[in-house]
Amino acid sequence: MCPDLNNKLQSGQEDHGILHPQWFLEPGKKQKKYQLSDTDNNFWRNQQFRAYLGATAFTGTALSMQQLLISWLLVGILLLPADQVGLIQGMIGIPGIVLMLWGGARADKTDARDLLIRVYGIAWLIPLALYACIDSGLLNIWTVSLFGLAMSTAFAFSSPAQQAILNRVAGEDVQRAVTVATAIGFVVQMGGLALAGQMEIVGIDKVLMVQAASLILGALAVRRIAPRESGYESSDESIWQSVLGGLRATYSNRIIFQTMLINFVSSIFNFGAFSMVVPFIVKRIYEGDAVSLATILIVFYAGATVSNMIQFKIMPIARPGLWFLLMQLTRVLILGFLWFTPDWWLLMVVLFFWGTNMGVTSTLSRAIVQESAEQQHLARILSVFSLGLLGAMPLGALVLGFIIEAFGTMNGLVPAMITSVVLCAYGFLFTDVWRYRSPGF
Repeated sequence: MCPDLNNKLQSGQEDHGILHPQWFLEPGKKQKKYQLSDTDNNFWRNQQFRAYLGATAFTGTALSMQQLLISWLLVGILLLPADQVGLIQGMIGIPGIVLMLWGGARADKTDARDLLIRVYGIAWLIPLALYACIDSGLLNIWTVSLFGLAMSTAFAFSSPAQQAILNRVAGEDVQRAVTVATAIGFVVQMGGLALAGQMEIVGIDKVLMVQAASLILGALAVRRIAPRESGYESSDESIWQSVLGGLRATYSNRIIFQTMLINFVSSIFNFGAFSMVVPFIVKRIYEGDAVSLATILIVFYAGATVSNMIQFKIMPIARPGLWFLLMQLTRVLILGFLWFTPDWWLLMVVLFFWGTNMGVTSTLSRAIVQESAEQQHLARILSVFSLGLLGAMPLGALVLGFIIEAFGTMNGLVPAMITSVVLCAYGFLFTDVWRYRSPGF
């Protein structure tokens, strides 16, 4: 154990119940005491924050079910080849890029709470539409694609608004609020995947009914969040001027821009490998079914949840950018082990550690952005950040789908390994991300 931390443990010293390990500080630097406001001292008693977590839980359940539904409908039921699946995934996701930027601009110009209520208040009808198609014997490539496109549009438009509200309800301790919200998201993703994984047992129609109900409950949870104060003055600029303003604000802050660039490129091949390659690995290499894919995804998100629990205990972290870059490099070892096609039980162990890695990188990158962004541009900047996941995924699906068909299923992991090494080197040699220090220090 680190001597300084050992002395601190022995003396019983603590800082608001959270120990701050010295290895997160620069050598020779003393830990600065992190001051918490009255709201932060009642972190778990904050009703607005709890309402936000409730909305995150319900809508996150619907989103995770969507992830498995689309993957298995295309791969496991319609039995499409990887290049066609990649093309469809791209067509489903790419329109969301523009809508996400538009949604971020709308959230900055209006009350993000009202926007979420309207979106979720309509989105629950989309699963019911696919339910009607299945009941009429119309489950095919077109109905699945339209279902995926409509749901992708709803989640892309609402994502920046939901992230922007977090700063409003969390107080000053943004790092821990992001960690808790992310951990809750991972937990409900496991629940949603467990439910969606039963589609071949209980029927796709029942799974779609649960997804619709989750969106309704999400809209009701958002209603419990207080509206934005009436004293807020909305800008008179147009939506597209607002979008451009958000892009300029993102580019002008070098730490935010560099973090987003690394996160975006990483997501194309790393999140792309998870969402595109893993379903084919389960189906083709291990001859699994929907339950098998759900199990693998649950194990992945269990690893992400554990990593967020650990981060919550040690936060705030002085230099999150340093650890964000180091995690890019460690991912190479994880994917390399997966590339050798381990036994099924060992595959689950590898996916757990992959999830742990992703839990660290996603939380730290988001925390850096939310700590650094100016409040008047927050939702628009977060909409650009969200492109690193929702926007990059369809691009990765397009590329990796052709790689799988041309070079083999397992070789779809190779671009992710190469990209991780390049991004780590780029981050340390050409950016200031590794030097970034949290405002609390």
